[in-house]
Formats: sequence, C-alpha cells, structure tokens
Amino acid sequence: MNEDLRNLVILVDEHDNELGLHEKLDAHIQGLLHRAFSVLIYNDKGEMMLQQRALMKYHSGGLWTNACCGHPMKDELTDKAPHRRLQEEMGFNCELTKQTEFIYNVPVPPNLIEHEYLHVYHGIYNDEPVLNPEEAMGYRWISKKDLEKEVKNNPEHFTPWFLLLLIKVKPSFPDLIGESTSL
Repeated sequence: MNEDLRNLVILVDEHDNELGLHEKLDAHIQGLLHRAFSVLIYNDKGEMMLQQRALMKYHSGGLWTNACCGHPMKDELTDKAPHRRLQEEMGFNCELTKQTEFIYNVPVPPNLIEHEYLHVYHGIYNDEPVLNPEEAMGYRWISKKDLEKEVKNNPEHFTPWFLLLLIKVKPSFPDLIGESTSL
C-alpha cells in the first residue's frame, strides 16, 4: 500500500462531501475538518474492547481508547476503511455495522486538533487480538460499570475523542449473546 496515501486525509464539508486531500499531521495542526471513523468492539460477555495506544504514536501515546480508529484513504469506501484499519491495528476483522455519524472538534495535547466528520461502527468479537506494536501497546475488555467508574475517576487516562464518543454515542453494551443489534 502506498505510504504517501497513509499520510493524507480527505477534507470534507459539514455534509461529508469531499473537498480534497491534505497532509494528515498538518490537518490536525490546523484543525481542518476531515473524514474519520471509530470502531467499538464488544464481546458476548457485554464488555467493550479498549486499545492502549502505542507510545510511539504521534499523539495520545499510552492512552486508552476505543478498539480502532482512523481515516479512509483516497478512493477507499468509508465502510471498507474500518475493516482495513482493524486488521492493521488489532490483527482481526469482524462484521461491522454503522451506528451513527457526527462532527466533533476537540483539542489533543500538546498542540493538535481533532476536527472530524466521524463515522462510528460497532461489532462483536470474542477472540484475542494480535496487536501491531506500532499501533497498540495493550488491550483489555471492560464492563460498562467499570468503564464509567474509570472515566469518572481518571479521564486523563483516555483519549479526548473516546471521552467525547462515550458522551455522543452513549454505547449500550450488549448484555447477552446475540444482542449486537441492540447497540
């Protein structure tokens, strides 16, 4: 895969219409609105998978976040990009369902801005991931109750966009096997 394409994001307007391509880091420095996605993964025990970002990431290294996130590449369908990125980051793929989409704008220390037209997907997975150490240094499964407690007591341990995602999407964790459609 062309490495140059990985360093570009798709700029969009407030209706997700493409405006062109822009260098990824500069888009985050300037806070330019661009297309992105986040993936929430649950297991049949009703737990959410959290990823601990690799320390070498250009921002938010070591922080906990949702299972996977990223940006579609030029000419890549938005619904296909989360599958590619889930495989690249966590070493697995599963069926994903689009949950919602919205625009958000949050500062990311020390000097970046996540201004994204975000497409949110969810899926069910019950095996162990195979982490790409360049992307993730750890993972864990967490119950809704424990996640709420951790976020309340230690919000600084989580990425800013994940905290916003929890507020905007209000994920409802599946309680029983087969309830993935209730997300």
